[in-house]
Amino acid sequence: MRLKTIAQETVAALERGSYTASNGATIDLAALMRPCLDETRCYTADALEGIRDSVLATMPPHDHTLFELANESTLQGAARLAASGTYAQIGVLNFASAKNPGGGFLRGAQAQEESLARSSGLYLSLLRCPEYYAHHRREKTLLYSDRMIFSPNCPIIRDDFGVWINEPLIVSFITSPAPNYGAVRSNEPENLDQIPRVLDQRMGKLLALAVDHGCDALVLGAWGCGVFRNDPQLVASLFRSHLRGAFYGRFRCVVFSVLDRTTQQKTYRAFEQVMV
Repeated sequence: MRLKTIAQETVAALERGSYTASNGATIDLAALMRPCLDETRCYTADALEGIRDSVLATMPPHDHTLFELANESTLQGAARLAASGTYAQIGVLNFASAKNPGGGFLRGAQAQEESLARSSGLYLSLLRCPEYYAHHRREKTLLYSDRMIFSPNCPIIRDDFGVWINEPLIVSFITSPAPNYGAVRSNEPENLDQIPRVLDQRMGKLLALAVDHGCDALVLGAWGCGVFRNDPQLVASLFRSHLRGAFYGRFRCVVFSVLDRTTQQKTYRAFEQVMV
């Protein structure tokens, strides 16, 4: 119930155009959201293929990429990078629902996208791209598509506990759905062996989109390894292949924020084994 209330409060603040920070200051949310909403874009798979090819035809601008792994939420990883004041633009991967903006955050659901939607202006930005959701509702396969939404300069306004932030943090969200391994296994097992290829291809496009928009830092994580049940070892290995390969030096810093509160921490350990 509390998460649903927080979601409703966030939407109300976005619609009102302001919120009262924890220090009592009134934050002009409308002014912060205007550039994000004006520049939000939905990209087709073909457009992203062209962007990827163009990006990879250029020389990487940096000599090195710094990699970090932490058992933390995406919000914590983004806040840490933003607080450093080191990076020009921080990209954050939204582990997206293919069919519903913000996933189930309005119902009080709890997963990575829901956390982001409750805590930022992301939801209003996603509403600017109805064609993204309409396409996936028409599409039958649970592999989903390579379509993506880029939400630039979007304010984070609450922390993981729902506390209003005194000074909003500005990041750029990349919204992309991982294939739903669990649902594919149950409903279209003939496509199960396509998942590694789909993940690999989609990763290349989302990384290229971040580069194309000038992101020099990136917050990634265990994309699709929660309710979608993708193998964290596979996801980590594919990310590593891209980031240590063709995308090395295209970002100054890449943070893997992998929140794993389980006793055995299998998901976090999988990333630790591959990335460190």
